[in-house]
Amino acid sequence: MQFCDECGSMMHNQDGQMVCSSCGATQEQDSDLASEFVSTEAQDDSDVIETEEGANFEGKPTATDVTCEDCGHGEAWYTIKQTGSADEPPTRFFKCKACGHRWREYN
Repeated sequence: MQFCDECGSMMHNQDGQMVCSSCGATQEQDSDLASEFVSTEAQDDSDVIETEEGANFEGKPTATDVTCEDCGHGEAWYTIKQTGSADEPPTRFFKCKACGHRWREYN
């Protein structure tokens, strides 16, 4: 990995020259790192967990140990996301299977 001398951001290879992703500065590729660089065209987002308002929870795991505050239903889809530092427990995001109400639970 090569970092920009100007701003410290990670650089990527573009036509044999290293280009900063943030400020656009260019540098020659470090010769001792040349064989270690791997470039990809696109990232795979199949393992991304969506927790935003429009996220599709249907088909996610189901929790039966929760109760919806809006309708009292006892089943909800959920996803888990690490919202704090690594030494804190993850946050569970729920969507009620009956009424669609969304909430989060911190452990």
